[in-house]
Amino acid sequence: MTDTTPTEHLELAEPEDIDEPHASDEDAEVADPEAPDVDALEPEAPDAEVVPESDTYVLPAVDAEPPFWKTAVERSREAVTRSFAVVGGLRERLPHPAPRQLAVADAPATLATLEARGITAWFGDHQVLDRVSLTMPAGVITSLIGPSGCGKSTFLRILNRMHELVPSASLAGEVLLDGDDIYRADRPLTAARKSIGMVFQKPNPFPAMSIYDNVIAGLRLTGVPADRDRKDELVETSLRRAGLWNEVKDRLRAPGGGLSGGQQQRLCIARSLAVMPRVLLMDEPCSALDPTSTRVIEETMLELVDDVTIVIVTHNMQQAQRVSTQCAFFLASQGQPGAIVEHGDTAAMFSDPIDSRTFDYVTGRFG
Repeated sequence: MTDTTPTEHLELAEPEDIDEPHASDEDAEVADPEAPDVDALEPEAPDAEVVPESDTYVLPAVDAEPPFWKTAVERSREAVTRSFAVVGGLRERLPHPAPRQLAVADAPATLATLEARGITAWFGDHQVLDRVSLTMPAGVITSLIGPSGCGKSTFLRILNRMHELVPSASLAGEVLLDGDDIYRADRPLTAARKSIGMVFQKPNPFPAMSIYDNVIAGLRLTGVPADRDRKDELVETSLRRAGLWNEVKDRLRAPGGGLSGGQQQRLCIARSLAVMPRVLLMDEPCSALDPTSTRVIEETMLELVDDVTIVIVTHNMQQAQRVSTQCAFFLASQGQPGAIVEHGDTAAMFSDPIDSRTFDYVTGRFG
Protein backbone atom coordinates (compact mmCIF):
# COMPACT_ATOMS: atom_id res chain seq x y z
CA MET A 1 0.00 0.00 0.00
CA THR A 2 1.43 3.41 -0.87
CA ASP A 3 1.82 6.22 1.66
CA THR A 4 -0.65 9.07 1.31
CA THR A 5 -1.12 12.44 2.96
CA PRO A 6 -4.00 12.90 5.39
CA THR A 7 -5.96 14.73 2.68
CA GLU A 8 -5.36 12.05 0.07
CA HIS A 9 -5.90 8.86 2.03
CA LEU A 10 -8.79 6.58 1.22
CA GLU A 11 -11.59 5.91 3.67
CA LEU A 12 -11.78 2.24 4.56
CA ALA A 13 -15.08 0.48 4.29
CA GLU A 14 -16.48 -1.33 7.30
CA PRO A 15 -16.36 -5.10 6.77
CA GLU A 16 -19.43 -7.18 7.35
CA ASP A 17 -18.04 -9.53 9.94
CA ILE A 18 -15.17 -10.15 12.31
CA ASP A 19 -13.71 -13.30 13.79
CA GLU A 20 -13.10 -11.99 17.31
CA PRO A 21 -15.89 -10.74 19.61
CA HIS A 22 -15.44 -7.52 21.55
CA ALA A 23 -18.55 -7.37 23.70
CA SER A 24 -18.28 -7.32 27.47
CA ASP A 25 -19.67 -10.05 29.70
CA GLU A 26 -22.77 -7.94 30.34
CA ASP A 27 -23.74 -7.35 26.69
CA ALA A 28 -22.26 -10.39 24.95
CA GLU A 29 -25.32 -12.65 25.26
CA VAL A 30 -25.78 -14.66 22.09
CA ALA A 31 -29.27 -15.81 21.12
CA ASP A 32 -28.05 -18.09 18.39
CA PRO A 33 -24.68 -19.74 19.21
CA GLU A 34 -24.38 -20.93 15.63
CA ALA A 35 -24.18 -17.36 14.38
CA PRO A 36 -22.87 -15.12 17.19
CA ASP A 37 -23.17 -11.40 16.75
CA VAL A 38 -19.90 -9.52 17.18
CA ASP A 39 -19.57 -5.81 17.90
CA ALA A 40 -16.88 -3.67 16.35
CA LEU A 41 -14.19 -2.05 18.46
CA GLU A 42 -14.35 1.61 19.35
CA PRO A 43 -11.09 3.49 18.87
CA GLU A 44 -9.19 4.72 21.86
CA ALA A 45 -8.90 8.49 21.80
CA PRO A 46 -5.21 9.32 22.13
CA ASP A 47 -4.15 11.42 25.08
CA ALA A 48 -1.22 13.67 24.30
CA GLU A 49 1.78 13.18 26.54
CA VAL A 50 4.31 15.86 27.45
CA VAL A 51 7.81 14.45 27.24
CA PRO A 52 9.98 15.85 30.02
CA GLU A 53 13.42 17.10 29.22
CA SER A 54 16.18 15.19 30.92
CA ASP A 55 19.90 14.66 30.97
CA THR A 56 21.64 11.44 30.12
CA TYR A 57 21.55 8.87 32.90
CA VAL A 58 23.56 5.81 33.81
CA LEU A 59 21.25 2.88 34.45
CA PRO A 60 21.82 0.25 37.15
CA ALA A 61 22.07 -3.36 36.11
CA VAL A 62 18.78 -5.18 35.62
CA ASP A 63 17.93 -7.70 38.34
CA ALA A 64 18.38 -11.37 37.58
CA GLU A 65 15.46 -12.98 35.76
CA PRO A 66 13.18 -15.40 37.66
CA PRO A 67 14.04 -18.98 36.82
CA PHE A 68 10.53 -19.93 35.66
CA TRP A 69 10.94 -17.92 32.43
CA LYS A 70 14.65 -17.33 32.03
CA THR A 71 15.35 -20.39 29.87
CA ALA A 72 12.50 -19.70 27.43
CA VAL A 73 13.46 -16.06 26.97
CA GLU A 74 17.12 -16.86 26.43
CA ARG A 75 16.15 -19.47 23.83
CA SER A 76 13.98 -17.09 21.84
CA ARG A 77 16.45 -14.21 22.24
CA GLU A 78 18.86 -16.08 19.97
CA ALA A 79 16.59 -15.21 17.04
CA VAL A 80 16.78 -11.44 17.45
CA THR A 81 19.30 -9.29 15.60
CA ARG A 82 20.96 -6.88 18.04
CA SER A 83 20.05 -3.58 16.44
CA PHE A 84 18.37 -0.47 17.75
CA ALA A 85 16.51 2.27 15.89
CA VAL A 86 16.16 5.81 17.19
CA VAL A 87 13.95 8.59 15.85
CA GLY A 88 16.18 10.83 13.77
CA GLY A 89 18.92 8.33 13.11
CA LEU A 90 20.37 4.86 13.50
CA ARG A 91 23.18 3.86 15.84
CA GLU A 92 24.98 0.55 15.97
CA ARG A 93 25.78 -1.29 19.20
CA LEU A 94 27.93 -4.20 20.13
CA PRO A 95 25.79 -7.28 20.85
CA HIS A 96 25.22 -8.33 24.44
CA PRO A 97 26.84 -11.65 25.36
CA ALA A 98 24.54 -14.41 24.16
CA PRO A 99 24.58 -17.82 22.52
CA ARG A 100 24.98 -18.02 18.74
CA GLN A 101 22.59 -15.52 17.15
CA LEU A 102 20.17 -16.87 14.59
CA ALA A 103 18.76 -15.06 11.60
CA VAL A 104 15.01 -14.91 11.14
CA ALA A 105 15.38 -17.47 8.36
CA ASP A 106 16.65 -20.00 10.91
CA ALA A 107 13.24 -20.08 12.64
CA PRO A 108 10.98 -23.09 11.98
CA ALA A 109 9.16 -22.89 8.65
CA THR A 110 5.74 -22.88 10.32
CA LEU A 111 6.48 -19.62 12.13
CA ALA A 112 5.80 -16.28 10.48
CA THR A 113 7.55 -12.92 10.45
CA LEU A 114 5.26 -9.89 10.66
CA GLU A 115 6.52 -6.58 9.32
CA ALA A 116 4.95 -3.12 9.42
CA ARG A 117 6.26 -0.58 6.92
CA GLY A 118 5.54 3.12 7.17
CA ILE A 119 2.23 2.75 9.01
CA THR A 120 0.41 6.08 9.32
CA ALA A 121 -3.11 6.07 10.74
CA TRP A 122 -5.97 8.51 11.21
CA PHE A 123 -9.36 8.69 12.89
CA GLY A 124 -11.09 11.23 10.70
CA ASP A 125 -8.70 14.20 10.47
CA HIS A 126 -6.84 13.22 13.64
CA GLN A 127 -3.53 11.48 12.94
CA VAL A 128 -2.66 8.89 15.60
CA LEU A 129 0.41 7.17 14.12
CA ASP A 130 3.23 8.55 12.01
CA ARG A 131 5.31 6.31 9.73
CA VAL A 132 5.74 3.41 12.16
CA SER A 133 7.97 0.61 10.87
CA LEU A 134 8.73 -2.51 12.91
CA THR A 135 9.77 -6.08 12.16
CA MET A 136 8.36 -8.70 14.54
CA PRO A 137 10.57 -11.77 14.02
CA ALA A 138 9.28 -15.32 13.76
CA GLY A 139 9.23 -17.30 16.99
CA VAL A 140 9.81 -14.25 19.19
CA ILE A 141 7.65 -12.34 21.69
CA THR A 142 7.68 -8.64 20.82
CA SER A 143 6.33 -6.25 23.46
CA LEU A 144 4.93 -2.80 22.67
CA ILE A 145 5.29 -0.36 25.56
CA GLY A 146 4.49 3.31 26.04
CA PRO A 147 2.05 5.63 27.86
CA SER A 148 -1.68 5.64 27.14
CA GLY A 149 -2.67 7.43 23.95
CA CYS A 150 0.55 6.82 22.04
CA GLY A 151 -1.02 4.48 19.46
CA LYS A 152 0.08 1.03 20.67
CA SER A 153 -3.38 -0.57 20.56
CA THR A 154 -4.21 1.15 17.26
CA PHE A 155 -1.01 -0.25 15.78
CA LEU A 156 -1.86 -3.72 17.10
CA ARG A 157 -5.34 -3.59 15.54
CA ILE A 158 -3.87 -2.50 12.21
CA LEU A 159 -1.77 -5.68 12.25
CA ASN A 160 -4.88 -7.83 11.74
CA ARG A 161 -7.14 -5.39 9.89
CA MET A 162 -9.33 -4.32 12.79
CA HIS A 163 -8.57 -0.60 12.37
CA GLU A 164 -10.72 -0.52 9.26
CA LEU A 165 -13.81 -1.49 11.30
CA VAL A 166 -14.09 2.11 12.49
CA PRO A 167 -15.99 4.12 9.84
CA SER A 168 -13.76 7.21 10.21
CA ALA A 169 -10.50 5.23 10.23
CA SER A 170 -7.93 5.26 7.45
CA LEU A 171 -4.28 4.33 7.07
CA ALA A 172 -1.27 4.28 4.80
CA GLY A 173 1.62 1.82 4.70
CA GLU A 174 1.98 -1.95 4.50
CA VAL A 175 1.64 -4.92 6.85
CA LEU A 176 3.54 -7.92 5.52
CA LEU A 177 3.08 -11.49 6.71
CA ASP A 178 6.10 -13.36 5.37
CA GLY A 179 6.38 -10.70 2.66
CA ASP A 180 2.70 -10.83 1.64
CA ASP A 181 0.68 -7.63 2.24
CA ILE A 182 -2.41 -8.51 4.30
CA TYR A 183 -4.15 -5.39 2.95
CA ARG A 184 -3.74 -6.49 -0.66
CA ALA A 185 -7.00 -5.96 -2.54
CA ASP A 186 -7.37 -9.61 -3.56
CA ARG A 187 -6.61 -10.98 -0.07
CA PRO A 188 -9.82 -11.87 1.83
CA LEU A 189 -10.31 -10.38 5.28
CA THR A 190 -10.92 -13.83 6.77
CA ALA A 191 -7.54 -15.03 5.45
CA ALA A 192 -5.75 -12.30 7.42
CA ARG A 193 -7.77 -13.03 10.55
CA LYS A 194 -7.10 -16.77 10.39
CA SER A 195 -3.36 -16.15 10.12
CA ILE A 196 -3.21 -13.37 12.71
CA GLY A 197 -5.27 -14.02 15.85
CA MET A 198 -6.19 -11.51 18.54
CA VAL A 199 -6.69 -11.66 22.33
CA PHE A 200 -8.10 -8.58 24.05
CA GLN A 201 -7.63 -6.81 27.36
CA LYS A 202 -10.90 -8.00 28.88
CA PRO A 203 -11.69 -11.72 28.61
CA ASN A 204 -14.61 -11.98 26.18
CA PRO A 205 -15.89 -15.56 25.89
CA PHE A 206 -19.47 -16.04 24.71
CA PRO A 207 -21.05 -16.42 28.18
CA ALA A 208 -24.11 -18.38 26.99
CA MET A 209 -22.00 -20.87 25.05
CA SER A 210 -20.26 -23.87 26.54
CA ILE A 211 -16.50 -24.07 26.95
CA TYR A 212 -16.45 -26.54 24.06
CA ASP A 213 -18.48 -24.29 21.76
CA ASN A 214 -16.42 -21.24 22.69
CA VAL A 215 -13.26 -22.95 21.46
CA ILE A 216 -14.74 -23.90 18.08
CA ALA A 217 -16.59 -20.58 17.61
CA GLY A 218 -13.73 -19.32 15.47
CA LEU A 219 -14.22 -22.19 13.04
CA ARG A 220 -17.79 -21.12 12.36
CA LEU A 221 -16.93 -17.43 12.13
CA THR A 222 -14.17 -18.09 9.58
CA GLY A 223 -16.08 -20.78 7.69
CA VAL A 224 -13.67 -23.64 8.43
CA PRO A 225 -15.43 -27.02 8.03
CA ALA A 226 -14.76 -29.72 10.63
CA ASP A 227 -16.49 -32.96 11.59
CA ARG A 228 -17.14 -33.97 15.18
CA ASP A 229 -13.91 -35.91 15.61
CA ARG A 230 -11.91 -33.00 14.24
CA LYS A 231 -13.70 -30.58 16.56
CA ASP A 232 -13.02 -32.81 19.56
CA GLU A 233 -9.35 -32.93 18.63
CA LEU A 234 -9.13 -29.16 18.15
CA VAL A 235 -10.85 -28.45 21.46
CA GLU A 236 -8.48 -30.66 23.43
CA THR A 237 -5.38 -29.49 21.57
CA SER A 238 -6.27 -25.81 21.84
CA LEU A 239 -7.13 -26.03 25.54
CA ARG A 240 -3.90 -27.90 26.23
CA ARG A 241 -1.85 -25.27 24.40
CA ALA A 242 -3.64 -22.54 26.36
CA GLY A 243 -2.86 -24.34 29.65
CA LEU A 244 -6.54 -24.89 30.50
CA TRP A 245 -7.32 -28.51 29.59
CA ASN A 246 -6.66 -30.11 32.98
CA GLU A 247 -8.90 -27.54 34.70
CA VAL A 248 -11.94 -27.91 32.41
CA LYS A 249 -11.73 -31.34 30.74
CA ASP A 250 -14.53 -32.71 32.95
CA ARG A 251 -16.93 -29.80 32.32
CA LEU A 252 -16.59 -28.93 28.65
CA ARG A 253 -20.36 -28.44 28.36
CA ALA A 254 -20.46 -25.90 31.22
CA PRO A 255 -20.94 -22.21 30.24
CA GLY A 256 -17.72 -20.39 29.40
CA GLY A 257 -18.95 -17.40 31.42
CA GLY A 258 -18.74 -19.50 34.59
CA LEU A 259 -14.95 -19.66 34.56
CA SER A 260 -12.71 -17.36 36.58
CA GLY A 261 -11.18 -14.29 34.93
CA GLY A 262 -7.84 -15.97 34.29
CA GLN A 263 -9.52 -19.11 32.97
CA GLN A 264 -11.74 -17.02 30.67
CA GLN A 265 -8.67 -15.30 29.23
CA ARG A 266 -7.01 -18.67 28.56
CA LEU A 267 -10.29 -19.82 26.96
CA CYS A 268 -10.07 -16.83 24.63
CA ILE A 269 -6.47 -17.80 23.83
CA ALA A 270 -7.65 -21.36 23.07
CA ARG A 271 -10.39 -19.97 20.81
CA SER A 272 -7.78 -18.00 18.85
CA LEU A 273 -5.47 -21.01 18.63
CA ALA A 274 -8.23 -23.28 17.27
CA VAL A 275 -8.01 -21.67 13.82
CA MET A 276 -4.24 -22.27 13.91
CA PRO A 277 -2.91 -18.72 13.48
CA ARG A 278 0.72 -18.06 12.68
CA VAL A 279 0.78 -14.83 14.71
CA LEU A 280 -1.02 -14.06 17.98
CA LEU A 281 -1.64 -10.43 18.98
CA MET A 282 -2.38 -9.74 22.66
CA ASP A 283 -3.65 -6.35 23.85
CA GLU A 284 -2.84 -6.09 27.58
CA PRO A 285 -4.08 -9.65 28.21
CA CYS A 286 -3.23 -9.59 31.93
CA SER A 287 -4.27 -6.07 32.95
CA ALA A 288 -7.53 -7.28 34.54
CA LEU A 289 -6.06 -10.40 36.16
CA ASP A 290 -4.60 -11.18 39.58
CA PRO A 291 -0.87 -11.96 39.94
CA THR A 292 -1.41 -15.74 39.97
CA SER A 293 -3.48 -15.70 36.77
CA THR A 294 -0.97 -13.29 35.21
CA ARG A 295 1.86 -15.72 35.86
CA VAL A 296 -0.10 -18.57 34.27
CA ILE A 297 -0.81 -16.46 31.16
CA GLU A 298 2.87 -15.49 30.92
CA GLU A 299 3.96 -19.12 31.20
CA THR A 300 1.41 -19.96 28.48
CA MET A 301 2.89 -17.31 26.18
CA LEU A 302 6.40 -18.62 26.71
CA GLU A 303 5.25 -22.13 25.78
CA LEU A 304 3.32 -20.94 22.72
CA VAL A 305 6.18 -18.89 21.26
CA ASP A 306 7.80 -22.06 19.90
CA ASP A 307 4.80 -22.39 17.56
CA VAL A 308 3.31 -18.89 17.22
CA THR A 309 4.89 -15.46 16.78
CA ILE A 310 3.51 -13.24 19.58
CA VAL A 311 3.10 -9.46 19.80
CA ILE A 312 1.90 -8.08 23.15
CA VAL A 313 0.88 -4.60 24.30
CA THR A 314 1.62 -4.09 27.99
CA HIS A 315 1.87 -1.26 30.52
CA ASN A 316 3.62 -3.61 32.95
CA MET A 317 7.35 -3.00 32.62
CA GLN A 318 8.20 -6.11 34.64
CA GLN A 319 6.00 -8.20 32.35
CA ALA A 320 7.73 -6.82 29.26
CA GLN A 321 11.09 -7.85 30.76
CA ARG A 322 9.82 -11.27 31.83
CA VAL A 323 8.28 -12.44 28.58
CA SER A 324 9.56 -10.47 25.61
CA THR A 325 12.74 -10.78 23.62
CA GLN A 326 12.22 -7.66 21.52
CA CYS A 327 10.64 -4.41 22.71
CA ALA A 328 9.36 -1.26 20.98
CA PHE A 329 8.77 2.00 22.86
CA PHE A 330 5.94 4.18 21.48
CA LEU A 331 5.50 7.83 22.39
CA ALA A 332 3.21 10.66 21.29
CA SER A 333 4.61 14.11 22.04
CA GLN A 334 2.15 16.90 22.79
CA GLY A 335 0.09 17.58 19.67
CA GLN A 336 2.00 14.97 17.66
CA PRO A 337 0.98 11.46 16.50
CA GLY A 338 2.49 8.34 18.03
CA ALA A 339 5.81 6.99 16.77
CA ILE A 340 8.49 4.51 17.83
CA VAL A 341 11.24 6.21 19.82
CA GLU A 342 13.41 3.12 20.17
CA HIS A 343 13.22 -0.62 19.59
CA GLY A 344 15.47 -3.62 19.94
CA ASP A 345 16.55 -6.25 22.46
CA THR A 346 14.40 -6.00 25.59
CA ALA A 347 17.24 -6.51 28.09
CA ALA A 348 19.32 -3.80 26.43
CA MET A 349 16.44 -1.33 26.30
CA PHE A 350 15.85 -1.68 30.02
CA SER A 351 19.51 -1.74 31.06
CA ASP A 352 21.13 0.60 28.53
CA PRO A 353 18.62 2.51 26.38
CA ILE A 354 19.83 4.88 23.67
CA ASP A 355 17.21 7.61 24.12
CA SER A 356 16.82 9.41 27.48
CA ARG A 357 13.03 9.34 27.02
CA THR A 358 13.16 5.55 27.05
CA PHE A 359 15.04 5.63 30.33
CA ASP A 360 12.53 8.05 31.83
CA TYR A 361 9.62 5.82 30.87
CA VAL A 362 11.00 2.41 31.89
CA THR A 363 12.12 3.82 35.27
CA GLY A 364 8.71 5.37 35.97
CA ARG A 365 9.54 9.06 35.61
CA PHE A 366 6.42 9.46 33.43
CA GLY A 367 3.67 7.37 31.86
